[in-house]
Amino acid sequence: MIDIVVPSVGESISEVQVSKWLKSEGEWVASGTDIAELETEKASVQVSAPEDGILVKIAKKSEEFAMVGEVIATFQPAAKPAGGGGAPVATASAAAGVPASGDAPRVMPAAQRVLSENQLNASQVPASGPGGRLLKEDVTKFVSQAANAIGTAASAVGSAAIEAAKAIVPEVVAAAKPSSPAPTTSTGLVQQGSPNRSEEVKPMSMIRRTIASRLVQAQHSAALLTTFNEVDMQPVMTLRNKYRDAFQERHGVKLGFMSFYAKAACEALRRFPSVNAEIRGNNIVYRNYFDIGIAIGGGKGLVVPVLRNVERMSFAEIERTIGDFAAKATANKLMPEDLEGGTFTISNGGIYGSLLSTPIVNPPQSGILGLHSIQERPIALNGQVVIRPMMYLALTYDHRIIDGREAVTFLKTIKEVIEDPSRLFLEV
Repeated sequence: MIDIVVPSVGESISEVQVSKWLKSEGEWVASGTDIAELETEKASVQVSAPEDGILVKIAKKSEEFAMVGEVIATFQPAAKPAGGGGAPVATASAAAGVPASGDAPRVMPAAQRVLSENQLNASQVPASGPGGRLLKEDVTKFVSQAANAIGTAASAVGSAAIEAAKAIVPEVVAAAKPSSPAPTTSTGLVQQGSPNRSEEVKPMSMIRRTIASRLVQAQHSAALLTTFNEVDMQPVMTLRNKYRDAFQERHGVKLGFMSFYAKAACEALRRFPSVNAEIRGNNIVYRNYFDIGIAIGGGKGLVVPVLRNVERMSFAEIERTIGDFAAKATANKLMPEDLEGGTFTISNGGIYGSLLSTPIVNPPQSGILGLHSIQERPIALNGQVVIRPMMYLALTYDHRIIDGREAVTFLKTIKEVIEDPSRLFLEV
């Protein structure tokens, strides 16, 4: 037997959450195949099968927490069964901890999975298969009968019948559910005649816990202030439409708006280095490089992967890297190193329809740029009222090291560059 333990996933990470199991108990798994997905406070990591064999027992269920080095499953090395099917009955039974003969039945792999899901032992369920084998149908029938008994008792005489049912089938009452779910009180007993006011309690995910902690930290430790401006997106949209097809044909990636804003941010950060700085103790640390985090909505919540040295990246490299990060975030495959560091952040709430917001700084950074929806609005231009695609911009900054004048001028620089993107190439 081999113990599957939580691997080391970073120097500062001591606890993980089991996000989901990709394989089931009793299932044969090839070496190197992912069997579980773990969520850390920064990203998701996968645990693979150490060699060919059977996943014998899952010790930590989905959404449960485990410490680094803690056993989360037991694995039995075994050759692949002939014919490419599941594990042989004798092998699966032994792996599941059930003897092939004696008082306990021989457990089929599918039956073992249902037993595990309902927290039952094989000896509790009557077996009907050939040679005393316990089949999946036996387990599902047993659970269904118990659930129906409890549901019928609850409908007939209320909570008193539930207690009687618990005495009759104590081994399955925790796993069985009434066929017609009834509202419950905080004690878990059925409350007859009540409106449906059920609640579901789930543990907060590791990433969500980290997000909550960092947002509260930012509010408590920094003097945050937000300044606003608006930008005419017509010049960028015109340039993008003109070169969109040629850009995609040459680089294999679409030309989006984020690359323009990332480059505009580099220009503004170069002019106002305090926005790219951080407070470290009683010192201010100024960076001569621009690692810009791009906020992305992932499968588990908002994540901020970091583009390194954006000042050296081309438009195509920026768009390609953002696309890769978005795909990894959706699949929960971002690594901790993808999220570490960062000197400035850009968050685009406009893709969700946000018209205006005040983003929160990601500590220890000192600034974050918020982008919003593009809407056609009437504006005064050269003495005429015209309709233009306008976007509101927001800069939240740490007032401890960034003065209001710097913040306002920083945001004005972003506006000027976006409204005249040739500045990006002429460096004016």
